[in-house]
Amino acid sequence: MSPDAVVIGGGAAGCFAAVTAARRGRNVLVLDGNDRLMHKLSITGKGRCNVTNDCGIDTLMQNVLRNPRFLWSAFSRCTPQDVMAFFEAEGVPLKTERGRRVFPVSDKAGDIVNALKNAMQRGGVQCETSRRVRKLCIENDVCTGVITANGSEIHAESVLIAAGGMSYPRTGSNGGGYKLAEQAGHTIMTPQPSLIPLETAEHDPQEMQGLSPKNVTLTVKRGKKIIFSEMGEMLFTHFGVSGPLILSASCLLDQQKIDEYTLIIDMKPALSAEQLDQRVQRDLLAEQNKAISNILRNLLPSSMIPVMLRRAAIDPQTQGNSVTKQQRRVLCEHVKQFQLHPTAMRPIAEAIVTRGGVRVKDVDPNTMESKLIRGLHFAGEVLDVDAFTGGYNLQIAFATGHAAGLHL
Repeated sequence: MSPDAVVIGGGAAGCFAAVTAARRGRNVLVLDGNDRLMHKLSITGKGRCNVTNDCGIDTLMQNVLRNPRFLWSAFSRCTPQDVMAFFEAEGVPLKTERGRRVFPVSDKAGDIVNALKNAMQRGGVQCETSRRVRKLCIENDVCTGVITANGSEIHAESVLIAAGGMSYPRTGSNGGGYKLAEQAGHTIMTPQPSLIPLETAEHDPQEMQGLSPKNVTLTVKRGKKIIFSEMGEMLFTHFGVSGPLILSASCLLDQQKIDEYTLIIDMKPALSAEQLDQRVQRDLLAEQNKAISNILRNLLPSSMIPVMLRRAAIDPQTQGNSVTKQQRRVLCEHVKQFQLHPTAMRPIAEAIVTRGGVRVKDVDPNTMESKLIRGLHFAGEVLDVDAFTGGYNLQIAFATGHAAGLHL
């Protein structure tokens, strides 16, 4: 028997749509080219799965970077609280952490994956893995089904493309959904990495590789204009910088003009410049006969000390009582304004989400149905919508999947 609806892509959006449609009594078939469903969901949030963000619609909209107005209807009918209620009803206790980020109490993404699998099973959703879709069946501007890689034709009243973007291709997001959308006449806004680590011109990060300072302030400037400033956590790596602050800031950078930006890190935002100078003076006085490289251990992580001293042009063996006022001033400047210059974003395969995708102007925001081809729907990362880190991107997946599921 032919299914009522075929869902292409067994990720968060596709599976949530399948559950939603099945609960309406629809016979749903999910096709995924991977050897398992929801591979990307199983590793998101470092394996903990930041399910959503426990906030209101206004906050959701403020954290969506591209086309937030398109998502208003979907967010209104599937709020973060609705998503939380769904998973708790499926037996997954949730908790809310800093920044209203929501995680399973177990800290296991697998619990979220299993909850969706169980809900699909109870709804009678058929799932076939390792089965790719080669093309859509379109007649008279109506999508009537799909043709799989082995040439099999599957007829259906509705087809949903929820095949993800181009980030983490090993999890199945290889851009295949864009090709299917283009076949149907849809315009694809150029895919770019979003929530992505940055490579830097300086080699200092390599020297501090693995250091993950917390409660620092990152400011990003383009010329004299500040385009991002926030306190949080970051990570120094062998290629440059990563971590939550860097990922959030990367959403606002233009990949083509990456060399126009400057990253400025305040390592001690709780102290004013004057307070920091007084602190350093006290430390130098208290241990005036010791080398400054040892004195600074009370102020900075050990791997950062050689870098800071080199930038301030101070010999690490200089005794505390020999440090000049000018040297102290320059050192404090670097602690408060540690500058790095990005040279590139890491490859899109390393991005957490993809910026770009199916142009939303050609998609009905209420039903996620194509305005060009009847019976064809879209949900999740394949659409040209993306957001900051913090559970917002998964909320987009669930909300657009829900909207599509209501109308398949």
